[in-house]
Parts: sequence; C-alpha cells; structure tokens
Amino acid sequence: MRTNRIHVIDTTLRDGSHAVSHSFSKEQVAAIAKGLDDAGVDIIEIAHGDGIAGTSINYGFQKEEELDLIEAAGKVVKNAKLAVLLLPGVGTIEDLKQARARGANTVRVATHVTEADIGIQHINWAKSDGMFVCGFLMMTHMGNPERIVEQAKIFVDAGADYINLADSAGYMTPEEVQERIIALKAAIDLPVGFHAHNNLGMAVANSLAAVNAGADYVDATCRGLGAGAGNAQMEVLCAVLKRYGWNIGADIYKVMDVAEEIVEPIMHRPQVIKTDSLMLGYAGVYSSFLLHTRRAAEKFGLQPREILVELGRRRMVGGQEDMIVDVAYELSQKK
Repeated sequence: MRTNRIHVIDTTLRDGSHAVSHSFSKEQVAAIAKGLDDAGVDIIEIAHGDGIAGTSINYGFQKEEELDLIEAAGKVVKNAKLAVLLLPGVGTIEDLKQARARGANTVRVATHVTEADIGIQHINWAKSDGMFVCGFLMMTHMGNPERIVEQAKIFVDAGADYINLADSAGYMTPEEVQERIIALKAAIDLPVGFHAHNNLGMAVANSLAAVNAGADYVDATCRGLGAGAGNAQMEVLCAVLKRYGWNIGADIYKVMDVAEEIVEPIMHRPQVIKTDSLMLGYAGVYSSFLLHTRRAAEKFGLQPREILVELGRRRMVGGQEDMIVDVAYELSQKK
C-alpha cells in the first residue's frame, strides 16, 4: 500500500442536494451523516447545493431550514470534520457564524477561478474562529495553470489550510487535471484537493489522475449524487483507490452500504449521463445549471442542449443562473 494518506471528502449532503431539488429532511441528513462518519470518511460537507444561504428563487428553495440540517448532522458526526460550502456573495460571514454555532467546524470558501480575492475576508474570519479552511476554486477548466497558481496563492496568503480545484462543468480530461495539480503542487506548500463532475463520464478517472499528480484530498458523493450528471461516485472511487493501493481512511464496505441502503432509496432518479448533462461537459457549463436549463427549455419550447451551447459560448459561470431564462427567451425569439 502507498504510504501517503488520501483524504476522502463526501459532498452528498451538499452537491447531492441539487439532484433532489434541495429536499433533504433532518432525518435523512442524520442517517447519511452518521453512516458516513461510521464509515471513516474524513470530511462530510452539508449545505444548500449553492452553499450556505443559497436557498432562493434563483438557486432553488430548500425544503427544511438549512441551519436545522447542519445541526442534525452535527449531532451524529463524532469523528469526521463537518464542513459547509460558502460562496461569497451568496453566503456571508454572518451566515458562517450561524453554521459554526450549529456544529460546522470546517468551511470551503468557493469562488470562480479568477475571483479568489472575494473570499479573503471569509477565510480570515473562519481561521480567527478556529475553523479548518479550504480555498475552493471553481470552473478550473476556464483557468490555465498559471492563473490557477496565481489565484490559489491568494487563498494561501489569506490563511487557507488546503486548496481545492473543482472541475465544476465536468469538462476536463485526466491530462488537463494532472497539468493543473502538478503546477499547483510545485508552487504552494499546502495540500491540494480535487472535485470532479461526471458530465463526460470522467469523474473517477479525473480524480485518480489528480491523486496520481499529488492531490491529497478528493471529493465524491454516494451513488454519484450531484449536479449535472453527478460527481465522482464515492463507493466506486474508494474501491478504485484501494485497488491502486492508496491509503484511505474510509471502510469501502460501509461506504457501499450507506450508498445502497440510505442514499439510493431517497434519490429522485438514477444519476446517469443523459444528453443534456453530457452537453454540460461538452460545452463547459456549470453543472448546477442543468435543472434550471431543463425548466427553461420546457417553458420556451427548446432543446436543453440549444440553451447549454449558448451558455457555454457566453462563458457563463456559477451565480448567473438567472441568465438561463434570458438566454432561452432570446433563442426562442429566433425560431
């Protein structure tokens, strides 16, 4: 077995929220979080799919109060770190303070790949309050290695404990992932992580490429539950990492049981790659745009891929969900 430890982060209760229309109940949260904690997952992330305080007409309303869900997880998690995601401008430091009071001890401050500076104050506060902090760069296919290093160093200087790169559109190939991880590992003296989406069917392969290039943390979700075609499938990724001899803390059989016995029964649909989710990866569009795009396509009599291609052409990024309807309307007027 390889000696360096790979830390496994489960984001079922955050990224997976997209795939169930943000409908997790306190009972479901507690069951999933306890199962993952018992399985030895290092970090369990919970929040609205678009981060704490994301519940809105723009991103989708959460069925139950987010802080109650965080508290439900906090009551059962005994060993893992309990994380929240925060997108500056969606969530605030005040929101983070409330999440902290309900049991979150870790925060991943997520910005677009060119906007790390908007997360400095949030990282500063989290560190001052003793939280474990990740600087999380989204849509990293839109930044070359030099830009990624430049932006990551802003997070490093702000006090982050590790840096995470997200292939938010599920667009990258293993070679592109390796290029970015290698460049980042050479430039900073902090651990590096990777968050994959499966829109091109590459999530597990890309996560393995990241680990082989030096990544210390990898994200995944049970049954692959997540935005777009989903994330790297937790139970599959754990088995693949074990198969390659990597040292992970998670018990792969217990992870399989959580996925099959707790998560699968509450899924709204199987997490598969259909044409519109495939187009997210092909066009390089933010994965959480999928359900919004489907609704806009139905409303305006379009194919989802027509909208997605145009969104990709315009280089839309996370936070611009409100533009999906505008783009759909414009396309419908051209027919």
